[in-house]
Amino acid sequence: MAMTSTESLTFEKVWAMFQESDKKFKESREEFNRQMKESDKKFQESFQKSREEFDRRMEETDRQIKEYNRRFGEFTNRFGEVVEYMLAPNMREKFMELGYDFSKSNSGTRVEDHQNNIYFEIDILLENYRKAVLVEVKTKLTTEYVKEHIKRLEKMRKYADLHDDKRTFLGAVAGVVMTANVKKYALEQGLFVIEPTGETLYITPPNGKPKEW
Repeated sequence: MAMTSTESLTFEKVWAMFQESDKKFKESREEFNRQMKESDKKFQESFQKSREEFDRRMEETDRQIKEYNRRFGEFTNRFGEVVEYMLAPNMREKFMELGYDFSKSNSGTRVEDHQNNIYFEIDILLENYRKAVLVEVKTKLTTEYVKEHIKRLEKMRKYADLHDDKRTFLGAVAGVVMTANVKKYALEQGLFVIEPTGETLYITPPNGKPKEW
């Protein structure tokens, strides 16, 4: 509502101007709120789509990682079996050079004592009527694998005692790849360390007398 400079302001005119301004303000506020709601809706839709896409990609990535781990695990196991196959034929001969005469050599020996809840597997077992060597073969030997093998030897001793087996048990670990620290740790635990070298293998005796179980 426009006024000329000659018109005088009255209460009615001021009230009318106020109502008109208030109306325009309300319209502007409603338009602002409408635009905000629309923007918020679009943002929520966009966010939801992004989150769904992210979740889908994460699921796909997780599936690919699991598949990779499965295949790598199969490859590692098969490669370990190949290493066992390569080492086993020469192992008795190499231990004989160290003064140990083992009459038998077996691969993949499983011990299952359900009554006493004792279960473990021996990659390579060299034995005679007095002694036996439990050999653990790994593609990459680590300290944790050495510790696990020591526990396996403890289980072997327990199993033997329960079945009146008076033999002495020795431990050995073999690895295609191992660090100097891992080798040092294994030797300090009283274990033999076996390393493939070309078409044969090399056995390092433990520091001092081999540990017996």
